[in-house]
Amino acid sequence: MTSLETGRDADSRDIRYRRLIELGIALSAERNHNRLMEMILVGAKELTNSDGGTLYLTTESGRELRFEIVRTDSLGIALGGTTGHPVPFPPVRLFDDAGEPNHKNVSSHAALSGSTVNIADAYDSDKFDFTGTKAFDAKNGYRSTSFLTVPLKNHDGDVVGVLQLINARDPSGRTIAFSSENTPLIEALASQAAVALDNQMLLEAQKNLFKAFIQVIANAIDAKSAYTGGHCRRVPELTNMLTRAAAAATDGPFADFHLSDDEWYELEVAGGLHDCGKVTTPEYVVDKATKLETLSNRIHEIRTRFEVVKRDVEIACLKAVAAGGDGPALTAERDRRLAELDADYAFVAECNVGGEFMAPEKIERLKRIAAVTWQRTLDDGIGLSWEEARRKPTEPTALPVIEHLLADKAEHIVPHDKPALTPDNPWGFVVKPPPHKFNLGELYNLSIGRGTLTAEDRFHINDHIVQTIIMLEALPFPKTLKRVPEWAGGHHEKMDGTGYPRGLRREQMSVPARIMAIADIFEALTARDRPYKTPKTLSECVKIMSFMKKDNHIDPELFELFLSSGVYRQYAEAFLLPEQIDEVDIAPYLRKAAE
Repeated sequence: MTSLETGRDADSRDIRYRRLIELGIALSAERNHNRLMEMILVGAKELTNSDGGTLYLTTESGRELRFEIVRTDSLGIALGGTTGHPVPFPPVRLFDDAGEPNHKNVSSHAALSGSTVNIADAYDSDKFDFTGTKAFDAKNGYRSTSFLTVPLKNHDGDVVGVLQLINARDPSGRTIAFSSENTPLIEALASQAAVALDNQMLLEAQKNLFKAFIQVIANAIDAKSAYTGGHCRRVPELTNMLTRAAAAATDGPFADFHLSDDEWYELEVAGGLHDCGKVTTPEYVVDKATKLETLSNRIHEIRTRFEVVKRDVEIACLKAVAAGGDGPALTAERDRRLAELDADYAFVAECNVGGEFMAPEKIERLKRIAAVTWQRTLDDGIGLSWEEARRKPTEPTALPVIEHLLADKAEHIVPHDKPALTPDNPWGFVVKPPPHKFNLGELYNLSIGRGTLTAEDRFHINDHIVQTIIMLEALPFPKTLKRVPEWAGGHHEKMDGTGYPRGLRREQMSVPARIMAIADIFEALTARDRPYKTPKTLSECVKIMSFMKKDNHIDPELFELFLSSGVYRQYAEAFLLPEQIDEVDIAPYLRKAAE
């Protein structure tokens, strides 16, 4: 060999080594699975100047090799990877039906033995079964000659795949055997590829685990209350729909809006965790169907007191008659009083339901009823939990005791169990808690103006978003998920700054956060699984949201996109009852139509 030839060989080696280094760097940086696999196979083919190649991956069961990418340049075959054309070949079995290892196929042998196999001519080899290869050759007019089959072993020594190269070529294009000089290069590439693949699979496994964990939390929140079943699943779906519509816009305010792959995943995480703070909200607040409801409906206690008062009326009448009083007059007065008590109880029960506005005259009547007294002869300070007992007056009251039919007692006040949030809190919350954690006073609750919730109850329901942000801020999110708290924590903010918990204005909120606010509202309006309301029609919900747009509570541009893109109907067809989906004329709600 001349010095010139030696120099050329050295230059060729240097080029291949540099290319190997470049491939190693590229493999460590590539995050797309399909592009990574293509890079491995194409890079190996380039280093060996081979005509064809196959990349297999070990299945999760560890019993098969699955075709991932197949390339044959001279036949124009390109399957798998980013081509969009799946590989139609069945997987290679690593074990037979009896559980014996399959060493007949060269790819399975390399996987099972963990060793490289270099075959100069498959047609002259009797060690492996090349029946399938020869059938392929006959069908396609091809000649599979030289094979280099290398296992891909990760840092634990486990085989995660197999790289197989076919028909090495010399500079003139003639098929030759794979040189022993190239084998270490391909083994080095295979080692780097295995680590890159393994890292990617570990990252994907972590993502899948996190997704499953998010789904578990969301399902637990939905299962916690029949009033919000499915909410944590539907809001992310609608958020995704509207975000895709914004990303697809080619003109208008969202023409420049787009999300990277990492940001789409970030949005998925934010959507799944947007209500995680609800785990801290007591069920009896979320599900408070009547004014006196806590863990049970306390109307039953009040009914018992009415029964006691009615018995007292009966007894007083009997005693008066026995003492020589006017029987007919006393009986008539008894019947009048019993009827009055029945009517009063019916009124209290009606107030407890919370179906109508509590006008001042109704509250006055409640106060008159509350003034009625009855006699308690049993100690009400025994048999209590420690928490309830500490709210009772420290000094016991001598029995018997005269009590009111409806009462607001000291023990009805439940103090905060943690310091109240202040305006200088690190999260910048503008919401302030009421003086007490709960006020269980009977007259206080029955006097609620509308609905069944006290100011304390509403605070705890609204507090779920505060707790969501606190919980999410406490998580050590990686850089790619740093905006999850902001995206998830803004769905109760309003564009005019009157929302909560931070009182943000439109310009202070990101597009995903504003999208999630619309998704949360529309899901709540259209929900068909809320026991406290009948399902609204699609047109009713759109009309309500148009008022919210007019009041600057939701983003006007996103609301118009929500309508013009058809997302509102796409969501309706997926999640609403057929009878809810009516015709909606969106023209009046679009700014262009108004102009």
